[in-house]
Amino acid sequence: MASSGFLENSTGNKALFIKTYGCQMNVYDSDKMAKLLEPLGFSLVNSASNADLIILNTCHIREKATEKVFSELGRLRKLKVEGFKNGKSVLLAVAGCVAQAEGSEIISRAPYVDLVFGPQTYHRLPNMVIAAENSSHGDEITGAGIIDTDFPIEAKFDHLPKDTKSSTSAFLSIQEGCDKFCSFCVVPYTRGTEASRPAEQIRDEAVNLVKSGAKELVLLGQNVNAYHGLSKSGKEWSLSRLIRELAEIDGLSRIRYTTSHPKDMDYGLIIAHAEVPQLMPYLHLPIQTGSDRMLKAMNRKHNVAFYVKIIEELRAARPDIALSSDFIVGHPGETDRDFADTIRLITKIGYSQAYSFKYSPRPGTPASNLEQISDAAKSDRLQTLQQLLNEQQLAFNMQSINTTQKVLVERQRDRDGRLTGRSPFMQTVSFDGPIRLLGEVIDISIEQATEKSLFGKALIKTQNSDHVVMNKDYSEGRKHA
Repeated sequence: MASSGFLENSTGNKALFIKTYGCQMNVYDSDKMAKLLEPLGFSLVNSASNADLIILNTCHIREKATEKVFSELGRLRKLKVEGFKNGKSVLLAVAGCVAQAEGSEIISRAPYVDLVFGPQTYHRLPNMVIAAENSSHGDEITGAGIIDTDFPIEAKFDHLPKDTKSSTSAFLSIQEGCDKFCSFCVVPYTRGTEASRPAEQIRDEAVNLVKSGAKELVLLGQNVNAYHGLSKSGKEWSLSRLIRELAEIDGLSRIRYTTSHPKDMDYGLIIAHAEVPQLMPYLHLPIQTGSDRMLKAMNRKHNVAFYVKIIEELRAARPDIALSSDFIVGHPGETDRDFADTIRLITKIGYSQAYSFKYSPRPGTPASNLEQISDAAKSDRLQTLQQLLNEQQLAFNMQSINTTQKVLVERQRDRDGRLTGRSPFMQTVSFDGPIRLLGEVIDISIEQATEKSLFGKALIKTQNSDHVVMNKDYSEGRKHA
């Protein structure tokens, strides 16, 4: 998955294009990179064609991620060559997890690249850019060749600029890295071990985001519920304590967090779902497989019964909670019986949505050295699993018909002008309404549902009664979904 995801900005005199791959953490990082470069005169643009600096913010989770980066760099090199012929210097940069894992290899295979830096060093980006601009190299053949993939002692979050304008739903990074060392995962090697930001620093950023327009905060971490940041008094705060403190911020309507590990789902966090109104009734809690044997092979450090008990406790605390998960098919050693266990678990739990993947070997991870399952078997299992997940997602969405959902209105669709937002259960909701509703939490009467979306009518509170903003036939919604 890749996106540019930025609006045109005409305040600077140098154009910056960032292509972001992968997770929400990378989206957060890309946003911070853009703000760091504003003092150097860089403004975001939506196309690489006329950019002075092009950054690929990469993800290393999936197979062939490195080759995709080199393929993209090959296309971008043409822009660097054209710029050089016209007397313009175009800087190419590779950031993120592929950069962390393949730093020197990138420069070796693509010597025209100017900057390579990992996810822990992007706060040093302005100095790197200045060094690249002043480099004696920087032609169409040889880039500046700057590599920074250290794990610096200083905390990068201490050096990040404040937001002056925020989206309605804003990401807030609170934790990075992971200590779990699952057999299939590169995160401990590219993001490092678990590290939590100080609680006061997080609260300050949260307050600033809300003042800048955010109504919802999504707390991010590779293993977010392992959060253990220090408070001003020197005491350690858990994620549940942090959530309760953030809920006191005036103007903050919603709180979400992702991604969690079952081993770190403590009782305090479960109860927070029952007691904190701002904490949305939606949880993404990956298990990866429904087989105890495969959980052990994956080094997940828990079994199916442990996971099911957590789900039961969550549903006891918050009966309407919607659940999401990740599933991997075809991990080395997975048998038909193991896969059947996964299907059985999914059927038992019932998910509102989930993400499924074919196992892909990542260099340097334990599972990559094991005998691999055929791609045909992986594909067959993925199709079966995804069909079940799709059926569950549709069934969950259909339950919303004839209900009223509180929707945070986030944007207006370009293709048809409809407003869209998210329900408390993370469903996409589309409806007709005035542009002034952007950024508001409003009641939507749900009339139709598809596997991916809900469609309805906006209800606006007046002094006398509730009334429908627009009364339109939503049958066309299925065609546009």
